[in-house]
Formats: sequence, C-alpha cells, structure tokens
Amino acid sequence: MDTMMIEVSDVTKSFGATRALDGVSFAVPRGTVLGLLGHNGAGKTTVVGILSTLSLPTSGEARVAGLDVTRNAEEVRRRIGLTGQYAAVDETLSGHANLVLIARLLGASRAQAAARAEELLELFSLTDAAPRKVKGYSGGMRRRLDLAAGLVGQPEVIFLDEPTTGLDPSARRDLWSVVKRLVHNGTTVLLTTQYLDEADFLADSITVLSSGRVIASGTAAELKDRVGHRSVSVTLRDAQDRPRAVRALEAAGLAPAHEQDGLVLTMPVKDSTDLAGVVRASDEAGVELAGLAFSEPSLDDVYMALNHSGAH
Repeated sequence: MDTMMIEVSDVTKSFGATRALDGVSFAVPRGTVLGLLGHNGAGKTTVVGILSTLSLPTSGEARVAGLDVTRNAEEVRRRIGLTGQYAAVDETLSGHANLVLIARLLGASRAQAAARAEELLELFSLTDAAPRKVKGYSGGMRRRLDLAAGLVGQPEVIFLDEPTTGLDPSARRDLWSVVKRLVHNGTTVLLTTQYLDEADFLADSITVLSSGRVIASGTAAELKDRVGHRSVSVTLRDAQDRPRAVRALEAAGLAPAHEQDGLVLTMPVKDSTDLAGVVRASDEAGVELAGLAFSEPSLDDVYMALNHSGAH
C-alpha cells in the first residue's frame, strides 16, 4: 500500500463564531501532488496552517509523515517545507547568502551550508544570479529562491500555498517544472491554487473546498467525468449539406446544433469513441467534412459546476 504522508481526518477549525473548516478529510500518498482548490476564504490556507503546525485544529486529527501535528509539532516542522503566496527571503542579501543563512539556522556547518546552497541554486537555475542581491531579482526568480529556501532542510513534504500568485505565464511554467522534478524524486506536495490549469498540470489528485467543506475529490479526469459537457464539432465543406448532415446525425442518435454561419455542427457526446459514429453518419450521407474536433470539460467547468451546485 502507498505510504500516506499527509492525513487529515474530520478536521474543524473555528475562529470565534466563524467555522473556517468543517469536517475536512483527505490523504496524500508519498511522492504525489494533491491540488487543494477553492476560492478566497474557502479554507485552503487554514488547512496549510494546521498541517504546518502554525495553527491548531479545533477538532479532528491531522498527521504529516505519520506524526500528529498537535502532539509532535516540533518533529513535523523538521519534515516539512512551506512556501507561501509572497516571497519570504531577505532582499538585502544575495541569493546564495539567503540559503546559507537558512542552512546555518537549521544546524548545518559552514561547509555544509555552502554546499547545500550551491546545490539548490543549480536546481532552480539561479547559479548565475547567486551573488546578486535579491532585490534585483525578477518575480519569478524570487519565487524560485523562496521555494529553494523551503527545501534547504531536505523536507519530505512541501506545502505550496498559491506559490505562483502574481507570476507571469513563463515564470509559472518554470516553477511547475521544478515541482515536477521534486515529486519525481519522492517529495510529497500539497499545492493550494486558484489556477485550474496549474492543478490540471501538476496534481495527481484534487480536493475542492467551498466554505470550509470538501465538496469533491478525485483525479482531474474523474472530476471532469462528473460534469460531462463533452462535445464533437464538425465543419462542413458546403453549407448546403447542412440539412442532410443534420438528418444523418439525428438518425445516428445525436443532437446537432449549428452555428450561425451554418458550416459548424456541434453535438454533445458521451466520450471520444462517439467520433467514429459522427464520421460514419456523415460519410454514409455523402457529406464532406472540412474539420472534426472533440472537446471535453476543463477544470474551470468542473469548478464552476461544483460551486454552483454545492455538490458533495
């Protein structure tokens, strides 16, 4: 069986009369990424705060690397790395000096600290920028250095709390590549994000929070299956073929709807295997196609549908 590196069981968290988390449960196997999705105020950062021992749960149990976050907080902190929404490094120091300082604070010797800093600077493609003060770094470079800082202690589990907020698309992709490498080497990652494409690219499984409750869990593919909305679009070579094409597709059990220009017919389908039926019906009717496209729901569609319905 997979070793569960993060286990959250029926966790609640209240701030006075406000219940920020209400019976949240999920688990993350070693060497995988869990994407924790939710709007602002959904409870994502509260979960990270509890798992990283910055906050205590009101009730329920949470474990990291097999250790209870309440009873074994100090040992948990030795096993984890945390990167928040904003860079936490010292911009008056160089990139190299930042990492050496953290390593020394964690108990490394001068030689060990320098070696670890150089290793991480190379991993994050920051070697050339290492001697420069961080205040001269771009946003993407700062975020990569911030993630490197969270890895100085070689943590088994990393919490990334909206790590690409404010980054341009290129810098986000660079950071994604780094996360992929870490997971490939056995690191376990909990990623909170509002970027649906980020979760789709990085996460092995996804948990969706809304108002402090889990409203859905599963892989991206499983969540997309719940929503449906798959469709096939055909582009006709000749608009005059449209009536014949519609009749043929309807006879095949499909429900085509045409776009305004009359050349494109779009119909809902169960899955990509229905493509063959569309092509066969068109061919048997003597309708020539200029194009054929299959589309499936995105995580954006899933997220909007789940939040609209409040589904569990």
